[in-house]
Amino acid sequence: MSLSTERISSKPAASGVPGLASPIFSPVRLRSLRQALLAVVLPAMVIAVWQMAGTDGSLFGGVLPTPDRAWQAWKVWAFGSTGLSLNPYSGTWFANLIFSAERVGKGFVAAILVAVPVGLAIGWNRIASGALDPTVQLLRPIPITAWLPFSIAVFGIKDLGAVFLIALGAFYPIVVNTAQGARDVERNLIRAAMMMGAGRWTVLRRVVFPASLPSIFTGLRVGLGIAWTAVIVAEMVAVKSGLGYVLWDAYYVGRMDVVIADMATIGLLGLASDRVILLIERWALTWRRLQSFQS
Repeated sequence: MSLSTERISSKPAASGVPGLASPIFSPVRLRSLRQALLAVVLPAMVIAVWQMAGTDGSLFGGVLPTPDRAWQAWKVWAFGSTGLSLNPYSGTWFANLIFSAERVGKGFVAAILVAVPVGLAIGWNRIASGALDPTVQLLRPIPITAWLPFSIAVFGIKDLGAVFLIALGAFYPIVVNTAQGARDVERNLIRAAMMMGAGRWTVLRRVVFPASLPSIFTGLRVGLGIAWTAVIVAEMVAVKSGLGYVLWDAYYVGRMDVVIADMATIGLLGLASDRVILLIERWALTWRRLQSFQS
C-alpha cells in the first residue's frame, strides 16, 4: 500500500488550467508577443489618425493621399499587370525592390571589408591612427549628395556609381565605431594575453577583435541605415531603376500615392535588414546578451 502511494505521489501534478503548460504560453513566447504588440501600437495609431483626418481620400488640399489610397497603389504596383511595360507603377514593385536590395548588399559588404580592418588599425595602432584617422575625419562631414557629381563623372549612370555611394555612406559609422571599440578594450586583457606569450597579431585577432564586436555591430546597424538612405539618393540621379528612381519619378508625375507606398517599402526593408543584423549579433555575442539588463 505504501509502495503504490509512493508511486502515485511521484507523478507530476497536473496543471489546474488546461493548456497553461503548453509552450505557446511560455514566458519567452509571451515576452516576444508583448514586444511585437508594442512595436505596432505607435504605427497603427499614426495610420488611424492619418486615415480619419483625410477628406475624400486626401489631406492638405489633395496633396497627401490617405493610407487606404497608398495601399491600393501598392497593390497595383506589386501585383498589377505589366502589360507592355508602359506603366512603371504596375507589376514592377518586386523588380525594383531586388535592384535596390542588391545594390545595398554590395555596397554594405564592401564597406564592411574596408571599414572593419581600418577601424581596428586606427584603434589598435598609434601610427595607423595618426596616418588614417585625420583623413577619415576630414572626409566624414562631406554628405553623400556632395559625392553625386563625382560618382557620375567617374562611374557614369551605372550600378557601380550607386554601389560606391552606398559603400561610402556605410563606411564612416562602421570605421568610427570599430576604432572606438578597439580603443576601449580593457588593458588587463591585453596584458594577460601578452604575459602568456601572445604576439601583437595574436592579441589583435584573439582579444581586441572579439572585444570590439559590440561596437562593430553598433556601427553595422547605423551604417546599414545610411546605406538605405544612400541607395535612394543614388537611384534618384545615378541610375534609372530601383526604389529611389520610382520615388522620384512618381513625385515628378504627381503620383503621391506611389510615393507613400515607396517610402513604406523602404522603411520596412530597413527594419527587416536591421532585425537580421540583430539576430547575427545575438548569435555572435551570446555572452553580452546574458549580461544585458533587457534580456
